[in-house]
Amino acid sequence: MRDYRSLTEQEIFVLENNSCWAEDWSRVMVAEEFRPNYFHRVMFYGDIRLGNFEKSVEVSTGFVKHSGINDATLRNVTIGNNCLIEKIGNYINNYNIGDDCYISNVCTIETTEGATYGEGSLISVLNEVGEGNVYLFRALNSQLAAMMVKYANDKQLRDTLARLIKEEVRITRPERGTIGRNVKIVNSKDITNTIVKGDCEISGAARLSDCSILSSKDASVYIGTGVICENSIICDGCSITNSVKMQDCFVGEACQITNGFTAEASIFFANSFMANGEACAAFCGPFSASHHKSSLLIGGQFSFYNAGSSTNFSNHAYKMGPMHYGTLERGTKTASGAYILMPATIGAFSVCFGKLMHHPDTRNLPFSYLMAYGETMYLVPGRNITTVGLYRDIKKWPKRDKRSASSQKSIINFDWLSPFTVGEIIQGKEILESLRKSSGDDVSTYNFHEYVINASSLRKGIKYYDIALRIYLGAVLKRAVRENFLRKPLTETGKGPWNDLSGLLLPQSEELRLVDDIKSGEITSIKEVLDRFTEINDHYSEYRWAWTYQMLLDYYHIDELTTENVMTIHEDYVKARRAWIAEIRKDAEKEYAMGDVEQEVYENFLDQLDHEIDYED
Repeated sequence: MRDYRSLTEQEIFVLENNSCWAEDWSRVMVAEEFRPNYFHRVMFYGDIRLGNFEKSVEVSTGFVKHSGINDATLRNVTIGNNCLIEKIGNYINNYNIGDDCYISNVCTIETTEGATYGEGSLISVLNEVGEGNVYLFRALNSQLAAMMVKYANDKQLRDTLARLIKEEVRITRPERGTIGRNVKIVNSKDITNTIVKGDCEISGAARLSDCSILSSKDASVYIGTGVICENSIICDGCSITNSVKMQDCFVGEACQITNGFTAEASIFFANSFMANGEACAAFCGPFSASHHKSSLLIGGQFSFYNAGSSTNFSNHAYKMGPMHYGTLERGTKTASGAYILMPATIGAFSVCFGKLMHHPDTRNLPFSYLMAYGETMYLVPGRNITTVGLYRDIKKWPKRDKRSASSQKSIINFDWLSPFTVGEIIQGKEILESLRKSSGDDVSTYNFHEYVINASSLRKGIKYYDIALRIYLGAVLKRAVRENFLRKPLTETGKGPWNDLSGLLLPQSEELRLVDDIKSGEITSIKEVLDRFTEINDHYSEYRWAWTYQMLLDYYHIDELTTENVMTIHEDYVKARRAWIAEIRKDAEKEYAMGDVEQEVYENFLDQLDHEIDYED
């Protein structure tokens, strides 16, 4: 707590001589080393607290001005050391401002009665006319949001989480608006009931009302020209620019929202990119992207997803080239009119497939294409396992995580093969083998519900699924050998089904245990809920081994792992990886033959494939 003193008569004389005025000079308190020289045309109302003003402030590259306050009206304001505040068109009212801030050409900064700072609101995600299922508050992450959506009909859990969140908000809510240290706010209009954490820059914003901007030194936030943001929370490392309009939203770490994008009652998590289009009641998990003006994300749940345009799907053609944003996305439609279904291009997703997923068994054929020709729907199972696009996705997503180490609230597991996806692959392979057994090998097509699978596609699907299974088993076994972990599991946790909680891959049993602990009162705060997510993720390798160990025994029909078994599994792993790379090479050659890829890009990609043998041992 900083110590303040009253102004001396000489200081009041200097201030008044500089055209400053106070409603009551006795209510203007200053730091011990305060000097009045750098105050001009300032009007003081209510209780004022002022720091020291000794340093200069860089207002533009190579252009410095001395700290101070000029042309401003202040009421009930605390200002830290070495700030430069000038050209305040209306006033600053009921605010705390930290050290080393630069605030210039701003109309109004104010805290009014009943300010929420964007916290505590209940919004309806996935159903825009629903009664509400997600509470907005600063500690929200993709896992907690996914849980609130998934268990929205569990009244006891919903009410308990609501109580814990409201208590968290009550404890952390400040009495009035705050602007942190080293904040720059210039050429902006109205900032009302908004918390601005340190190292944030706001330039040209139109209106920020009831918001929390959670900037930090390692992950600063930038709010740009024309932005209107109401009742929303913006997390570390975000960039909101170019006339974005946002209401009742949560924007997670390192997201970019730009170019006139509009959003209402939507949540965006780690590394999402939104431009030009619109979102309403959307759950955009980690690495969701939308680039086109005609894209509307509404009532859907997405993750590791690139939304195409309803008029232009050309981005889906890029797989090998530098403009590639991902393989053909799940639940989108190609330019040729063919629907595609790909329930797995990376380890962590939760996608609402809409009409493409009208039969629940379809999701048990992962990594597949679903294509419509006339009235007939063709399913190509497992095809995406061996595409250039998937290979690039596996490599690129970890590199595109722009979050700082200190601002990673949402948990992201990048494993493309995990107990979650491999469990789906096992079921997919069993379905295909069952179809083949029941219909025989002498048919040209197989019927899977209302879908048609060509015989050649079915055989390849079984082959591709088996390649993936052997790659997974060998990779996990290799880690166990390297980490001296090759023994029977020490825990039963992980042996059953697995779930994906918007980036967190976890045993279903652990998810249900967390739900029960919240409802029973075993967990008493939101921090404990979030800590449990972290704890589960920290045990991922242990839980994965428990699941994989049993799978190894079942797949190879053995009772225990012996040295001989380990060698056999590793040999299968090497063969499977080489078969996988060979298929990806074929896909690359096919794409190059179409003439859409430059030779240098093609050759560099093949060179990358050639080095895959380096990862076999």
